[in-house]
Amino acid sequence: MPWTWLIPLAIPVLLVLWFVGIYNSLVRRRVQVQNAWAQIDVQLKRRYDLIPNLIETVKGYMAHERTVLENVTKARQQAIDVSGVADQAQAENILTGALRQLFAVAENYPDLKANQNFLQLQEELTSTENKIAFARQFYNDAVQDYNTGLQVFPSSLVASMFGFRSKPFFELEDAAQREAPQVRF
Repeated sequence: MPWTWLIPLAIPVLLVLWFVGIYNSLVRRRVQVQNAWAQIDVQLKRRYDLIPNLIETVKGYMAHERTVLENVTKARQQAIDVSGVADQAQAENILTGALRQLFAVAENYPDLKANQNFLQLQEELTSTENKIAFARQFYNDAVQDYNTGLQVFPSSLVASMFGFRSKPFFELEDAAQREAPQVRF
């Protein structure tokens, strides 16, 4: 019977290990959400870097469409300047709309549609848009996993003790933004 005295010691040790395991799981999930948001930032930076090149290529062909070009430039700058998921989503919606308008106007310029630089930039922007969509999906999946971890028992107890807060999803506010843009050249 010398080992029976270990049982009262083992129970608190197991509880502490269980508690630490839950805490570490929540931290890993929070870091995954932060990483997912950083991936969105990387793709948005790429998008922001492509837009000035696209505008410069288009400028020579459509000098009288100055308002469209200014709207894209303004929307790009607003998207760069915001912070937070909700503000970023709203700014991205505005920028996407401005880019749609630019591509719609570009349809009226056959020489522009045949320009190799324009075609390459359009392809890069399309590829970047796809990467942004995947990054948003990854972010929302990470947020779902994290927020679920905060709400399920018993990790909800640990989360409330250490101040873990739920994260917002990256959502489109405008229903029209949910539809794929029609770009024809």
